[in-house]
Amino acid sequence: MRVTEGKQGVQRGRTVVSDRGQGKGWWGRGLLALVLLGGLASCSAPADAPGPRNVTLSQKWALQPGDRLAGYEVQSGLGDITLDIRGNRVFMPFDGEVQPAEGSENLCVILSSPDVPAYLFRLCGLRQVQMGDRAQGDPIGSGDSVAFATLRRQADGTWAMVEPAKELIAQFLDQP
Repeated sequence: MRVTEGKQGVQRGRTVVSDRGQGKGWWGRGLLALVLLGGLASCSAPADAPGPRNVTLSQKWALQPGDRLAGYEVQSGLGDITLDIRGNRVFMPFDGEVQPAEGSENLCVILSSPDVPAYLFRLCGLRQVQMGDRAQGDPIGSGDSVAFATLRRQADGTWAMVEPAKELIAQFLDQP
């Protein structure tokens, strides 16, 4: 298993707006430029956002979260447990890091923790996800149908999906 880790920096460009030689209306154009620049800054990813995490599974299934089937997006796959959490929040069960899942960055995240180094947790279907280092009890995001998967590191370095304990899933749903 090769897990691609590390933080990828976000490069930000700089836009220079000049009103030189424009004559009347410089104030309005300057205000417009500030609004546009502010909008661009709010749309860019934070500089400390973690990069996507690649997880090689030992099992090979044809359908994976993020795949498209008959024009619909697959939300979860074999090994995932999907819960209808009715728009409620999901919380960090322990200290760790939340990263986008490589290949399905807009749908799934990977949670890792030094408290449980032999395990990774994949959550799909979250909205307003808080990426990066998170403390136990911090909100991760919210959602309607959220798919939980537990992965255990194998001796060969790959990851295998395993059935999570009910108590573990409950820790994601109850803020400590």
